[in-house]
Amino acid sequence: MSVSRSASTRPARAALLPALLPALVLTLAAAGPAAGAEPPPPLWELGAGATVLRMPHYRGAEQSRTWVLPIPYAVYRGEILRADREGARAVLLDRGRVELDLSVAASAPTRDGENRARAGMPALEPTVEFGPNLKIDLARHGDLRVVLHLPVRAAFALGTTWRHAGWAASPHLALDGAAGAWDFGLRAGALWGDRRLHGLFYDVDPAYATATRPAYQARGGSAGHQFTVGGSRRLGPFWVGAFWRLDSVAGAAFEPSPLVRRQHNRMFGVGVSWIFATSSQPAPHID
Repeated sequence: MSVSRSASTRPARAALLPALLPALVLTLAAAGPAAGAEPPPPLWELGAGATVLRMPHYRGAEQSRTWVLPIPYAVYRGEILRADREGARAVLLDRGRVELDLSVAASAPTRDGENRARAGMPALEPTVEFGPNLKIDLARHGDLRVVLHLPVRAAFALGTTWRHAGWAASPHLALDGAAGAWDFGLRAGALWGDRRLHGLFYDVDPAYATATRPAYQARGGSAGHQFTVGGSRRLGPFWVGAFWRLDSVAGAAFEPSPLVRRQHNRMFGVGVSWIFATSSQPAPHID
């Protein structure tokens, strides 16, 4: 996702996090025409809609949950601030084929007692990640574009207070393009996390060990890999999009954890939004 990825917790603000997930995950379902298209796209567009999202409780979990959530539709095509087919970000450096921006990822919470593998353990807190993302434009051909993404993010757990929960990286290749009226995107890459972040999800403290769930301390390193495909299109004032993700923890540093019950998870979602406001000012041309 991360979609990355992922219901209630005690803090009220944590309960709002799942509403952000579709906006993060559905970034592959591109929002409108690419910059530079004819006629020029508007500087911004606003809308609202809903999504149905099916995702595991956490990566490697045997149980999944279906979310039906409201989603915002917000597109901004500025020279620095942008919210488009690549997600919401602030562009810190743009040198044509090399760009540096800020990336965001998130995971959802689980309720106490909701997950069988974690029975008797504390509920998982939601997390949010922020950090720089270096993008290198490898190839372009017509509407097709291949980009290498190199994001590194600091993770924060949203419990009673925000606290730093470790570091994550997710280098991946992205193929974006258009086929007729549809925009599409493919993502494939690896994930990495430090011991602290892996421990948040996969540690089993001795106090929670059982005959079938031995104590375990996760290591830092590989966190597996992901493959995601998504598409979207505009239908007058409406936007529709969908995505599907294969998420694997095979070979991950934490794979031996008793909380890992499946090597491979699948996630998918569909969404629809009504665009009710559009800027009369065109977006600046951005290569």
